[in-house]
Amino acid sequence: MLHRQRLLREGQRATCSRCGAVLYRKKRSSLDDTLVFSLTALILFFMANVFPFMTFKYEGRVQESVLFSGVQALFVQDMWAVAILVLLVSVVVPLLKIVGMLYVLVPLKLNQRPWSAARIFRIVERLHPWAMVDVYMLGVIVAMVKLSDFATIVPGAALYSFAALLIAMAAAGAALNPHDVWERLDAVARGRRQ
Repeated sequence: MLHRQRLLREGQRATCSRCGAVLYRKKRSSLDDTLVFSLTALILFFMANVFPFMTFKYEGRVQESVLFSGVQALFVQDMWAVAILVLLVSVVVPLLKIVGMLYVLVPLKLNQRPWSAARIFRIVERLHPWAMVDVYMLGVIVAMVKLSDFATIVPGAALYSFAALLIAMAAAGAALNPHDVWERLDAVARGRRQ
């Protein structure tokens, strides 16, 4: 059944007149919450890439690694395709998603429409399944458990930042209501024309 989309006030929801299913809803402070979680994710992303990820101690030798160390190790072992995939889904795509979201939301908060905002927001929405921070984190946890029998592994600040980044990105995704972004983009564009 086709329904005409209508503007909603905060807390309201649109339902199907035939079956009663929720079609979309207007979340309270959706854009503000998404903006806060996205800013938090950006800070945590840089912390996860700057500080030591973990320290590996084995027979008197100490090796400190950063987030990018896994990608470098894959390149050294001539696993180019896997290295590029890991780099994309654990570093590049999450960063593009966070920066793209901030590029759209910060100007909207200031009642301005950024250049090519609709295209950027569509790209951000398409990147969502490829930002696999959670899969990378799961791989790190499995590796830590497997290696803990052979060596001492000390988690670094970046590991905790990465775990918090996972939570911040999930919270930003849960808080985001794409309908609110599109409504706000249209409202700002109409305001400019008047």
